[in-house]
Amino acid sequence: MTEIRNVEADLAQFRARVLLIGLAVVFAFGLIAARMVYLQVMRHDDLLAQAESNRTAVLPVVPNRGQILDRKGRVLATNYSAYTLEITPSRVEDLDATIAELGKLVEVTPRDQRRFRKLLEESHRFDSLPLRTRLSDEEVARFTVQRYRFPGVEVRARLLRQYPNGETASHVIGYIGRINQRETAAIADWPEEDQANYRGTEYIGKLGAEQSYERELHGTTGFDRVETSAGGRAVRSLANTPATPGNTVVLSIDIQLQKLIEDMYGERRGALVAIDPRSGEVLAFVSKPTFDPNLFVDGIDVENWRALNESVDKPLLNRALRGTYPPGSTYKPFMALAALETGLRSASTSVNDPGFWMLGGHRFRSHDEGGLGAVDMKRSIVKSSNVYYYSLAHEMGVDAMHDFMQPLGFGQITGIDLRGEVRGVLPSQAWKRNNYKRPEQQRWYPGETISLGIGQGYNSFTMLQLAQAMATLANGGVKYTPHLIKATENVITRERVPQAVLPAEDLGFKPGNVRTVLEAMQAVTTEGTSTRVFAGAGYASGGKTGTAQAVTIGQKDRYDARKLEEHQRDHSLYIAFAPVDQPRVALALVVENAGFGSAHAAPIARRVFDYLLMDQYPNPQDLAAVRLGQASAPIGTPLRASAMPWPPEAPAPAPATAP
Repeated sequence: MTEIRNVEADLAQFRARVLLIGLAVVFAFGLIAARMVYLQVMRHDDLLAQAESNRTAVLPVVPNRGQILDRKGRVLATNYSAYTLEITPSRVEDLDATIAELGKLVEVTPRDQRRFRKLLEESHRFDSLPLRTRLSDEEVARFTVQRYRFPGVEVRARLLRQYPNGETASHVIGYIGRINQRETAAIADWPEEDQANYRGTEYIGKLGAEQSYERELHGTTGFDRVETSAGGRAVRSLANTPATPGNTVVLSIDIQLQKLIEDMYGERRGALVAIDPRSGEVLAFVSKPTFDPNLFVDGIDVENWRALNESVDKPLLNRALRGTYPPGSTYKPFMALAALETGLRSASTSVNDPGFWMLGGHRFRSHDEGGLGAVDMKRSIVKSSNVYYYSLAHEMGVDAMHDFMQPLGFGQITGIDLRGEVRGVLPSQAWKRNNYKRPEQQRWYPGETISLGIGQGYNSFTMLQLAQAMATLANGGVKYTPHLIKATENVITRERVPQAVLPAEDLGFKPGNVRTVLEAMQAVTTEGTSTRVFAGAGYASGGKTGTAQAVTIGQKDRYDARKLEEHQRDHSLYIAFAPVDQPRVALALVVENAGFGSAHAAPIARRVFDYLLMDQYPNPQDLAAVRLGQASAPIGTPLRASAMPWPPEAPAPAPATAP
């Protein structure tokens, strides 16, 4: 009996265990079923996307960068395809050994290595960095055979930027370079749509039009969805959205005129801006010395960067946009207009010029120690009387001068479509209080006003500001915002959209007052300081020479260029407009440390007008004479026109396809 009860107890215990196990199995299968429902139904779309991402990859397709053309359709910046040998540092165990081995297959110069090291310092290690560019087909073949030996190294077919005119107009055109960490951080703050458009983009505009019109030139990034192998290599394309090339940007400058001006400067430093006063279009925008933007395309090497960055001539400085200079006597026509507009003087008011002007026992000298005698407004401009404008500045006062000159654009941002413009200095009592710390420095002294009248003292302006002021005066007081872009063109539809011009501002000058000043400036070219330079011209022009001090010369000392270091000599300036009856061009230029404006600056202006108004290009002998400051045009002998070969010869790299 006892045995029967034990068997029944064992059976009951066994049944309980089976039931428990069965419930556990059912529960486990329930969990599996629930998980399957969750994965297959609730997370179906998400997991399908993940599976697709494991099997496929979405690759950005970087668009072709748009071209930059001059006003006549000549190419200033374009692209060409070439093979590049690239290394992803994070995938290479021994970088030095890899580069050494690669050097046995393709030529890797010390310059290539230095440039690569510089890029490595500026980039992330997971970026693909070019070691060599412009590989030949033979070099590509040699590497391809040995490709298996170099993980993290590959040959790519890339579009490289090319600037066929070399150094010409480099400050206007600018250049492109690899996106650095600062720019990457800036892009991260852009709207999501704009960020997406730069995925895969490695190069960006760094200067000039390349920078200012980056969005126009960049285009729209496409996307290619590809099936990948387990090793991550693309097997086949599944779908793609093609990239849209960037727009063509048409600038208002004439590259042939630009080259002419730069040739006339030679090795000298300076800047020139020529503007169409009727629209604000910039016809020439010169800064000398220049640099070759092609050096930056695939990364500049240390030696070239040091040569550019440490040169005493500062070739990377855009002098037309960022260089500030005292205007010297080129300021006098605007002072004359101020006198007429404020009613301080009439055109016939005469001032005695004995060769100096006294204030509180201090003697302000003129350039002509013998004096000019009785001087009215016209004669004050033609003969460039300092005494006339010393007394005018004293009568007007610094704040009245400031208030009149400010609307003309002096000491103001012009709004040109280039980044980095500086304001310069148009002094006033408030300006001095805000820019100096000690009370004695903040005080404005009467003697400081005097030198402002002849464009010296605290006055410091860019050639862009001076050119805009000249254009406004030549246009009867109607001011346009200077601009470099003329139009954009869609490369697919070929539709050209002219650049919208900002509304002009009429400064309200009296026509008679403007005419008085412009007629006096015309007399400068017929009986004044630039008479010899403009003799025989086939048009009438107006101008004003200027000489601005680079260093202060004591009132008791005489200026002698031979006793000064080259960088201490006076700057040579000239402002001008032509033709007189209906001005089509106004300009301002400076030749640094060159001396008198009539000797060095005015001859350059003459050749600019000859080119624009007479279709004449000077011969090589005349160009050489202008560089030396020896050029003048004898009466009745116009400059001879000579054909300039255009476009310049430039190597055309062979197109490449992906290996």
